[in-house]
Amino acid sequence: MISSGYFTLSFFSLLIINFLLFLLGIGGLFATRRNLIIIFICIELILLSAFMNLNFFAVYIDDLVGVIFSLFILGLAAAESSIGLALLVVNYRHKAIVSVDLFSTLKS
Repeated sequence: MISSGYFTLSFFSLLIINFLLFLLGIGGLFATRRNLIIIFICIELILLSAFMNLNFFAVYIDDLVGVIFSLFILGLAAAESSIGLALLVVNYRHKAIVSVDLFSTLKS
């Protein structure tokens, strides 16, 4: 249980909040398929939810492996963001539009 003066959060309530964050990322990913920036933000929300779940369970069972594995997830998120933003810059320089539909023009 996390307690800090004014409020206390149990492990179950933290998992519910984390699940809602995951659903927000999945819902945003399926709702908008045109804007690339929103797609990247939704993927980051999903990875943040996985990161927080691993940390909560690692603290709950008092194990360090979950925390170390969550650091690998943060590295994966950073690599995904850098590659995605590089593709976004190339697409914007080429067509001046941030749209997923125009990535087929980058094949040539």
